[in-house]
Amino acid sequence: MQKNVLITGAAKRIGAACARLLHDEGCNVFLHYRSSKQAALELCNELNQIRPDSAYMMQADLLHMEELEALVSEACMAWGKIDVLVNNASSFYPTAVADVTEQQWNELMGSNLKAPFFLTKLLSETLVNNRGCIINIVDIHAERGLMGYPVYCIAKAGLVAMTKILAKEFGPVVRVNGVAPGAILWPDNNLSEQERHEILQRVALKRSGEPADIAKAVWFLINDAEYMTGQILTVDGGRTLFC
Repeated sequence: MQKNVLITGAAKRIGAACARLLHDEGCNVFLHYRSSKQAALELCNELNQIRPDSAYMMQADLLHMEELEALVSEACMAWGKIDVLVNNASSFYPTAVADVTEQQWNELMGSNLKAPFFLTKLLSETLVNNRGCIINIVDIHAERGLMGYPVYCIAKAGLVAMTKILAKEFGPVVRVNGVAPGAILWPDNNLSEQERHEILQRVALKRSGEPADIAKAVWFLINDAEYMTGQILTVDGGRTLFC
């Protein structure tokens, strides 16, 4: 059965990989973006050339409730329902504990925890009616915090906790799971070759992953994991095997 999927942060990186793979599998995809308009437009056009009217896009700042509500309204109107929510959008930047501002706290908590919760709340009726599912993109550092990124890690830890409690709240009708990426894409602030080498030495497979690795895990949870809920799939090449 064809599924209608809302993906947040869908213009680039992991979000775009999820959009392409799910579309290849026959899904309709509603692409949310915040600032990457050109990338979102190119992706939307690419997918619609393959299958007309199978992709829509919309800009929204997920920190503002009225924009969350508008995003949900538009997504539900596109094809009459939403079957799957992929909470992928995420702010990621370092914050020294001594210097954290309220604005930074609100940005990191807002994109990584608050927005996924309220998107879930706003979509709950259509997800329940269609026995849908929710996939939250978390992070391996939700369990083992990354030095220098305390607020981000706290937010992702909250998203893991949210995944588990909402699986109880929405069971048995809606499944809620998460995917925890490891070294998949290097952050936009360039790391030196030495820093990358040191990270990969702590990965069992001794290489970084690809966005497609996360997209495949997302599709598995949507399509094949009918007896899984409240679980976090770790896709990290064995990074969490090492301290």
